[in-house]
Amino acid sequence: MSIPSDYTERVYAGVLGKLIGVYLGRPFEGWTYEMLNDQFGEINYYVHEHLDVPLIVTDDDISGTFTFLRALPDYGNSRAITAAQIGQSWLNYIIEERTILWWGGMGNSTEHTAYLRLKEGTPAPESGSMALNGQVVAEQIGAQIFIDGWAMVAPGDPELAAELARRAASVSHDGVAIHGAQVLAAMEAQAFVESDIQALIDTGLSVIPENSLIRAMISQIREWHARHGDDWRATREEIAANFGYDKYGGNCHMVPNHALIIHALLHGDDSFQKSLMIVNTSGWDTDCNSGNVGCLLGIKNGLEGLEDGPDFRGPLSDRLYLPTADGGRAVTDAVTESLHVASIGRAMSQAPVHPPKDGARYHFELPGSVQGFMADESVDSRGTLTLENTGGHSRSGDRSLALKFDGVATGRPARAATHTFIPSKETAVYFEQRGYGLLASPSIYPGQTVSAAIEADAGNERAVDVNLYLRRYRSQDDELTIECGPSQRVEPGGSHTFSWTVGGEGNEPIAEIGVAVQSDERTQGTIYLDYLTWEGEPDVTFKRPDAPLDRRRLGESIPQMWRRAWVNGVDIYDFWWPESFRLVQNRGRGILSTGTREWRAYEVKSEITLHLCHAAGIAARVQGMRRYYALLLSRSEEGRGVARIVRALDGDTVLAEADFPWDYGERHTFALRVEGDRLVGCIDNLEEPLFDVSDGMLEGGGIALVVEEGRVMSDEVTVNPT
Repeated sequence: MSIPSDYTERVYAGVLGKLIGVYLGRPFEGWTYEMLNDQFGEINYYVHEHLDVPLIVTDDDISGTFTFLRALPDYGNSRAITAAQIGQSWLNYIIEERTILWWGGMGNSTEHTAYLRLKEGTPAPESGSMALNGQVVAEQIGAQIFIDGWAMVAPGDPELAAELARRAASVSHDGVAIHGAQVLAAMEAQAFVESDIQALIDTGLSVIPENSLIRAMISQIREWHARHGDDWRATREEIAANFGYDKYGGNCHMVPNHALIIHALLHGDDSFQKSLMIVNTSGWDTDCNSGNVGCLLGIKNGLEGLEDGPDFRGPLSDRLYLPTADGGRAVTDAVTESLHVASIGRAMSQAPVHPPKDGARYHFELPGSVQGFMADESVDSRGTLTLENTGGHSRSGDRSLALKFDGVATGRPARAATHTFIPSKETAVYFEQRGYGLLASPSIYPGQTVSAAIEADAGNERAVDVNLYLRRYRSQDDELTIECGPSQRVEPGGSHTFSWTVGGEGNEPIAEIGVAVQSDERTQGTIYLDYLTWEGEPDVTFKRPDAPLDRRRLGESIPQMWRRAWVNGVDIYDFWWPESFRLVQNRGRGILSTGTREWRAYEVKSEITLHLCHAAGIAARVQGMRRYYALLLSRSEEGRGVARIVRALDGDTVLAEADFPWDYGERHTFALRVEGDRLVGCIDNLEEPLFDVSDGMLEGGGIALVVEEGRVMSDEVTVNPT
């Protein structure tokens, strides 16, 4: 498998195509063709505002696509990855009843059924098998929804893409559902090197059995397309009559929706807008079908192909959400996720990976990218700024983000920022109510150092003052408040590199970070943002805000965002207890986590009361529900108290153990230091380590409080760099 020269850019186009398709089809998912035509006629552009819903949403189609693919880097980017390993990734990244899946219940939701099989110990592919779950459940659409990533890591290699798709799909599906997924994966992989739709369909058919229903259906749709020519509605009528929902049971079967994807690709005349119009106007599972069509055409036609109609990219600003048990990556962007996908593809081909601008988080190196940056529309800044990705004005790359300001004057700054956490408290509540909550941790914390490089256009009218700034949630009322970093006056044609160590409290999570331009005289001009990034470990204490809890306000909107910065992987984590953290786990082990994969060398410490539990403690380098190091007080099989350092990774491995008597209700101080492959654990006596062991399996990750079958509490958790 050779890597195309424009591989990363084509992956980015595929990711954008997926997002555009999902966001376009999401507001009317499940509507019939007749309903859509009565209300909208044809779906040529976003209609979310007509239905009073947001454009950027949490959605299983997006979350599953870019989350399940993480199985590859988690298992060494091996082409030999197994269905069982992908199933383990489900258990690691999914929080039961809260993230990624439609939690419709055993035998009703295919993915929920498979998750319950995995949880009870049935490995993939048995977890998704028709023999275990029945034909109707096994052949629903999910295998197709989540398949795009497996294609994008195999550019020009449809056989590999189809095989990866088979293994991934078999975690939850079987039968024709797997065949449909394989067809699309092969087509998308081949789309990196082949531009003809008919040839791509031939490639897709080549990877499934000759007697497959999917093969016969595609052949029939090709005949209808040839017969009806430009009349896509006539072909849709044939599909509805012969392969409609009335003939294929369950909530959302693969066959009818796969038919609409092929239909839209054939009748779409190679147009991104027209193909999406057809697949969305045709109804049924619109966001899923539209997402797959958009991804394939994005890969095939590149970024230019996304521009053949209206501006689909502008309203997105590259934004997407991936709520999982790895919360530090929940608020992300299309460029970041594209680079993750492309890095996997390069690693699988043993090709070198060169992160843009020395690995800067925001680098703007892909054409048209803004990485979530948007002009601030606060009252004092509204209308002062437009953003544009442009060539040049970069010291180590080829592109930058142009901040074009106009009307800036005293009291009238121009600002642009990108989200680093949940955008607003209203956003958090809305997503929970619609069933796909935005569980997330901030991506930046107090103690970390932000750096950014800017340049002033040589044609600017005069010098302007530029500074970095952030917004954080105020602990007493969850209102967003601005904090400014150091300011620098920049002359026309001048440049500056900022360095700012962020302060603040752990109970005031940082929601966005950006750049502001100010002037004491009215002016206009352009500032180019070359990159913005941060590094280092946090230096922070997490605890309840100092304001006393007023129990009379329990029915009101009391501050919640400091709690939402922790990803809830326990049965009960309520807000009204007097202590900062009260965790209850009824069965098995639960964790409450925060932080990001970039944290590496630090110490986490907390004093924990073990009210009634089988085990409890703290964890470091947390990468999900089942990937972390933990320092625990537990019980041996004989019932005596023991202390352990455990590596959780496809089950628990005890790295060290010592007798440590303890009883219910006792309070113990836990400290776990991780640096390189060294893990040092202390309980109570922080001057004398109880454990000092080496293990290099997990290189980075956040922190967590851990509880197993019972209740524990803690007033604060601290993290310090080592």
